[in-house]
Amino acid sequence: MDWRQYIHSDPGVLVGKPVVRGTRLSVQFLLELFSAGWTERQVLDSYPQLTREQLQAVFAFVAECMKEEAMYTLPVDQPRP
Repeated sequence: MDWRQYIHSDPGVLVGKPVVRGTRLSVQFLLELFSAGWTERQVLDSYPQLTREQLQAVFAFVAECMKEEAMYTLPVDQPRP
């Protein structure tokens, strides 16, 4: 999926956060709904302006962004006896 037709960033909308085109719904906000346990059906019912394709684009966008990221496990300091 080419997320670029569904997700964009405009400095005049939510300070440039990536949003679903034609809405003020940020990628971050939608991901937070899913992380809070919302289902796709709940999101689509609550935000009828969204389509299933737009939600798929949110995940495609994040997946592409994550390809650029490197996450490293840092050692945790153990308390000294």
